[in-house]
Amino acid sequence: MNTRCDPFMNLPLALRESHAEGGRLAVLRLTLRRSLAALIGDARQVSLNRRLFNSVSLLNAITNIGGIPSLLLLKNPGRLVALNLGTGLIFLGFYFSSRFGGRYRPLYWPFVLTILVFLSVNMLFNAGSSGGAVWYLIPALVIATALAPRAGDALVSAMLFSAAAMAILVIERRWPSLIEPYASEKDRLTDLAGNLVFALLFTGGLVLLLARTLNAERHRSDALLLNVLPREIADELKRNARVVPCHYDSATVLFSDFVGFTQVSELLTPSELIDQLDQVFQEFDAISQARGLEKIKTIGDAYLAVGGIPRSNATHAIDGALAALEMLHATERIRVAREKAGLPAWNVRLGLNTGPLVAGVVGTEKFAYDVWGDTVNTASRIESSGVPGQINLSAATFEQVQAFFDCEPRGRITTKGKGDLDMYLLKSIRPELSENGVTPNHRFRERYHALERQSVEDPAMALVPCD
Repeated sequence: MNTRCDPFMNLPLALRESHAEGGRLAVLRLTLRRSLAALIGDARQVSLNRRLFNSVSLLNAITNIGGIPSLLLLKNPGRLVALNLGTGLIFLGFYFSSRFGGRYRPLYWPFVLTILVFLSVNMLFNAGSSGGAVWYLIPALVIATALAPRAGDALVSAMLFSAAAMAILVIERRWPSLIEPYASEKDRLTDLAGNLVFALLFTGGLVLLLARTLNAERHRSDALLLNVLPREIADELKRNARVVPCHYDSATVLFSDFVGFTQVSELLTPSELIDQLDQVFQEFDAISQARGLEKIKTIGDAYLAVGGIPRSNATHAIDGALAALEMLHATERIRVAREKAGLPAWNVRLGLNTGPLVAGVVGTEKFAYDVWGDTVNTASRIESSGVPGQINLSAATFEQVQAFFDCEPRGRITTKGKGDLDMYLLKSIRPELSENGVTPNHRFRERYHALERQSVEDPAMALVPCD
């Protein structure tokens, strides 16, 4: 979401090189993520449990089949090789059925029982409780528990694995001839050492896989939450399951809408209309983020963003004015390009108002961060009373930005529900503060940073919860 930073500093060469190196690492991470998604499923389309099943079934297939060469070191490996190969192919079948068949829940019990049969037979063929196969009972139960669709399934799995372990102990005591001992002491040491090390590595890898998968899912959920709520608000919501609305003594509200939207939209297909809106609003989103504004919402063709929330600052009116200028130029650039291509386009109208407001989250479902108050209502009226292709300011916003921007007074304009209001058109940054009227120069930045310091030094800039 919103990050307050110096919006004017150019990156030095060393930092640009660092960013380039970071870009290469980002490409590598993206490649790895895409490869993993191809193997176990895309997190955006495949459920967490199914991705875990795909991961574990593929891992079991690889370990069972991949472990065959080590079995060949034993004197009589035939039955163990057949067991590993057969169950490895079964696990591979489970993987393909879930990954490409679309369902994993019906495969849970066949999967768990295959593991259980594999380990039980392996222990019978491989020295019972004294053999290396016994080490796999614990990671196998971890797998069965992690993948269980319900708590009852996990409990039954635990009981079955416990019963299998007890059965081996009973067989060893009552019918020892059924347990095949090691052919030699060397085989015993080789099997125990190899299986113990591999079981430890397998368990560690399994826990790492589960932890990384769960963390990735948590980060994905957090990212989705941060896509609709500011970070401070999202953190409060996670801590307290509710958000206390906050009063701000001063914030700047930016409204925009498109002139002739209804007429132009009649010339476009629904998909073309959405594409054009998305193109413009993506530009607005990037500008809002760069200028420290909090995007609140879009309503049809209207765009609402606010400066000075959720963290108060002394520069919100300047930030709003800079954002409005950049939005105006971005929209004009898009409009000219579309008209040159013979496509319908629309013009934008922007309005800014500054004053007190309340911001917060209401309701318990489909959370949305919103703002309320007369300042917001007046900002809407300022925008609707504006001039196409221009930025309309209220007197309150003009008072805060006039030292930075050239503004043209419009006099008192009659507005719906608000009577006559003084309004101004924001034309450009003052000539002494910019080379082209849009881009701030060093003198602008010096004034801006002086205001920024007030945000740090003035205790009134803190959040004030509403009673």
